[in-house]
Amino acid sequence: MMPSATTSPLRWALPGLLLFLLPLMALGPRTFILLHDNLEAEVVWAHLLAKLHLALAHGPGAVVLPIMDGLPRAALRSGLSVTVFIFHLLPTAPLAAYLLHEALVRVAGLLSMYWLLRRYGLARPEQRGLAAAVALLWAVLPAYSIFGLSVLGQPALLRAALSLRDGRARWPEWLVCAALPWWSSFVLVGPFVAVGWGLGLLLDLGRRGRAAWPATGRGIAGLALLLVSYVVVEWQLFYGLLVAKAFVAHREEFDLARLARPGLGRGLREAAQLFWLGHYHASPFFKGGIVVAVAVGLGRLAGAQRGQLGRQVAGLLAVSAGLSLLAGLLPQVSAALQGRLPLLHAFSLGRFYFLLALPWVLMLVLVLRQLPPRRLAYVLVALQVPFALAANPEFTNNVRTLAGRPRPDAPGYAAYVAPKLLGQARALIQTRTGQLPPAYRVACLGLPPAVAQFNGFYTLDSYQTLYPLAYKHAFRPLIAGELAKSPELATYFDAWGNRCYLFSAELGRNFLVGKRPVRTVQHWAFDAAAFRRLGGRYVLSAVRLARPAESGLRLLGVFDDSEAYWRLHLYEVVPPATSSH
Repeated sequence: MMPSATTSPLRWALPGLLLFLLPLMALGPRTFILLHDNLEAEVVWAHLLAKLHLALAHGPGAVVLPIMDGLPRAALRSGLSVTVFIFHLLPTAPLAAYLLHEALVRVAGLLSMYWLLRRYGLARPEQRGLAAAVALLWAVLPAYSIFGLSVLGQPALLRAALSLRDGRARWPEWLVCAALPWWSSFVLVGPFVAVGWGLGLLLDLGRRGRAAWPATGRGIAGLALLLVSYVVVEWQLFYGLLVAKAFVAHREEFDLARLARPGLGRGLREAAQLFWLGHYHASPFFKGGIVVAVAVGLGRLAGAQRGQLGRQVAGLLAVSAGLSLLAGLLPQVSAALQGRLPLLHAFSLGRFYFLLALPWVLMLVLVLRQLPPRRLAYVLVALQVPFALAANPEFTNNVRTLAGRPRPDAPGYAAYVAPKLLGQARALIQTRTGQLPPAYRVACLGLPPAVAQFNGFYTLDSYQTLYPLAYKHAFRPLIAGELAKSPELATYFDAWGNRCYLFSAELGRNFLVGKRPVRTVQHWAFDAAAFRRLGGRYVLSAVRLARPAESGLRLLGVFDDSEAYWRLHLYEVVPPATSSH
């Protein structure tokens, strides 16, 4: 049913978004939320900053003790963000904070696109319904909501930039430039948005000459406001880079040549994949519905209208292709030049893929603006919706669970965090020693350290995008024996190392070892003495060790819980005095 021209289209678009969010909200603790780079990393640090009241802590004494035996606070992202504020509102309920944040990000994304289209694209009164339909499509695209409005807020920034160019900007546009950095990630999108905006200003200046000077001045002012706001929000990052480096980061030893395997062919293949599918962090979806819409639009139009649409679509395709080539080839360039430009160790040049979703949706808008806002136009929007939903794991996995067919390798939040299971291990340690988690350190095998961190344990291992290089060097002896068995794992840790984990060559890069099927590691070359020197006492393992004594460990208990994804084996380091070695 198409919306009436006399009713606000947001009256049905917002309930439509609620319907999309319903599978995520309806399952409560059983809900599936993204695991990779999300629950195993971003969500847990936001929760810990709130729980430990460290969001605004700074200085050399500010450390996050549960992570890596005291991760410097400066290694984590700014506390001056809407994301951290929402987790601060619910410091003991990370799932509720995540779901609230997800809903707010999606609503803000919908309003962002609608605000853009009501001035640019679908501005006629009779096109309000189409604008809301596209905004709803935009709001349900797969995107990591933990990154805030890094992707879904881009339409609002585009409207601000266009309004500044046209001289129509009022306080809301200036507010967007100042406020977006408070709910997005500078390292993910800031430099790339700045490059895109700057190139747009240069192209406009080249095309219009002196007539573009006033618009260029306003655009520079808006871009400057955006960047100054990012500097304010990320002051710790910039202070550490430009004034007083808090520590030497492990990223200094990134070996991009070993990771990326440089080559023009590889870069072009990566660019082609990004062009058609996008990147998993930044709205990956197949563009089939949009391609069909463009074909229909070109087929129904004639003469000058068809030529105009063809040129506009070609322009946006060129933008998408250019962004894809930059994202695919710049990592290869970085790998080739990292020896001469040390900064390339620490900064990823390929994140132009965070800008790829918007040009494709704007192609659909170009078609819709040429068609009457009738049934066909709404059908063309609807054609893309299944591709967007199918690419969203949080939607598809929760729908499967509601239908009684959950994926066995996609645990819900409660099964993943497993509070009862980890509580059993914590209780046994306390019964034996009288110690609470702050008094000892653990590390994990076969399950992400975030699981232990969510349950109050203090871990020596973690998944961090930034941490001291000295700690990486101190941690490596624990797993040196396993790295020696596997050149792939050695490259993974030595040339990258964000996952500072306990590795097993027999498990490879499987860090989610569920209780079924049962897994046993036959020989684990673990340096228990080095672990103990680093402060380690216990290993929480999702796998059974066939010969724990070879690893300098002894089994204290095996724990199971019907609601948990894991079976937990608790191993203790054998004290030197009683070691058989």
